[in-house]
Amino acid sequence: MKVARSLFLSLLLISALAAGAMAGSARLQVIHNAADPNAAVVDVYVNGTLLIDEFAFRAATPFQDVPAGVTLNIGVAPGGESSPDDIIAEFPVVLESGETYVAVANGVLSPDDFDQSANGGGIAFNIFARDNIRESAYWKYFVKLIAFHGSTDAPAVDVRVQGWPWGPLFGDLSYGEFSHYRSLFPKKYILEVTPAGAPNTVVASFEADLNGLGGGAAVVFASGFLNPAANQDGPAFGLFAALPNGAVVELPAVAQTARVQVIHNAADPGAAVVDIYLDGTEIVPDFKFRDATPFVDLPAGREIVIGVAPGNSTGSDDIIAEFPVTLEAGQRYVVVANGVLDPSQFAENPEGADIAFSLYPQGGARESSGSKYAVKLIAFHGATDAPTVDVIAMGKKWKWRLIDDLTYGEYSSYRWLLPKMYRLSVTPGGDNSTIVATYEADLRGLGGGAAVVFASGFLSPGDNQNGAAFGLFVALPDGTVIGLPVVDSDKAVAGLKMAPTGEPARFQTDLGQNYPNPFNPTTTIGFTLAEPSNVSISVFNARGQLVERLIDGERMEIGPHTVPFDANGLASGVYFYRLQAGEFTQMKKMILLK
Repeated sequence: MKVARSLFLSLLLISALAAGAMAGSARLQVIHNAADPNAAVVDVYVNGTLLIDEFAFRAATPFQDVPAGVTLNIGVAPGGESSPDDIIAEFPVVLESGETYVAVANGVLSPDDFDQSANGGGIAFNIFARDNIRESAYWKYFVKLIAFHGSTDAPAVDVRVQGWPWGPLFGDLSYGEFSHYRSLFPKKYILEVTPAGAPNTVVASFEADLNGLGGGAAVVFASGFLNPAANQDGPAFGLFAALPNGAVVELPAVAQTARVQVIHNAADPGAAVVDIYLDGTEIVPDFKFRDATPFVDLPAGREIVIGVAPGNSTGSDDIIAEFPVTLEAGQRYVVVANGVLDPSQFAENPEGADIAFSLYPQGGARESSGSKYAVKLIAFHGATDAPTVDVIAMGKKWKWRLIDDLTYGEYSSYRWLLPKMYRLSVTPGGDNSTIVATYEADLRGLGGGAAVVFASGFLSPGDNQNGAAFGLFVALPDGTVIGLPVVDSDKAVAGLKMAPTGEPARFQTDLGQNYPNPFNPTTTIGFTLAEPSNVSISVFNARGQLVERLIDGERMEIGPHTVPFDANGLASGVYFYRLQAGEFTQMKKMILLK
């Protein structure tokens, strides 16, 4: 094999001279990605001369100088003792002088014997070529990546970086297509493959360790079959990277996981302490009422069974309730265990809600707020004998309806608060003059954080086996649970007026630095509004010319906001972005590096 590759240039030169003339040279890398088991090893011919002997599946040549401006008939024959007469597919190619190419051999020899492409395209053996290929990133702080979709039975896909809010790294890539180049820092990433336009459906996840590749480039290619059994038991789907020197690196598969926090809020005295099982294995022993786990990684993309057993259980045979759950990979969840074991022995819910013990999951959970000036709160109504409620938040001068019409077993949407001291009054839904109880919520020191506020216990303990009394509690992402202290309701409300917007109004208007910066080609611009304003955000080039209006006079509410910017089609260089919000104007610089 090494001898054959060392003869790469000389053989092509001989072939080109025999064809007639030399017209300069091009750079070329060839990748064998045809997953058909009958093409696991092939011989490659150029103009009838053996070029690569026994070229293995998922192998690549290094970049080489090859003749340009002449027709190169690239032929492929079964591996082993072969001759030009054994060529089963031939592809005439004319390369442009001075260009750099990658050519991927892909597809299957007999398409009728394999699953068809999910997008309806042809899957016959072919060579897929792409010009403008990079052998380096030209800058030591970046790695240049281009992707190729080479999995014949896979649909159009997006490849996403786990945790990125800026859209896919490679978007809407169909079988046989190359992406555009993208730049990444030389770090470790988790790449998630999803159906195009379905970011929450992760097909598979892979670890891409780019440490040590700064200044380099690679071709990332999807390879193999999603369903090997329907494709002659060919190799399974995976992601691989071909480096310019011909090395091919398999990206290790990463188990699909979701981030989950579990809160025990079942006030039934018979469930004061429970054990939690996952697929029959105990994972949280002696889980006490009003305790919470920190956010942990649980399996995603398949059904798991969460079981609940009495505390100090001896095994899965003691499980008294099981809940099958399928989590979406990369998502974050809060799961509240709530209700009572025997509803007939407890007061009914005033609105007829089912109060039997159950798990209440909520996707889209947050472990941080994304802004150091805010705390993100979500509320859960977990008091079985309580009616629909509102929660009124009170600052120094204003009060506003923080949570509106929350029914037992429901979550609110997330709300923003400044990291200050507040008082939270619980009232019946629609009757904010009748206060059930008022609690002090000290959010100082929680800037940038998030929390779950949950109503817990019984309004009437005497009617509920003398269970725990009603209260408000806060679960932090690290599993800490804080009981909010009760304060004098009348004193708390005195002298306060309802805020006209229903929102707190003490944010500071500010334009943040885009992230990432430098970027290619997408970035996110953050900004904060102190009051509802007509907002415009514009992007200018270094000469002051308007490039794009990202927001054009849109009315926006107080608090933090973000807007994405896609610089596809723009040249590398310095750009400026400007925020106009009412009388406020601020401009900052960003750098596009391709």
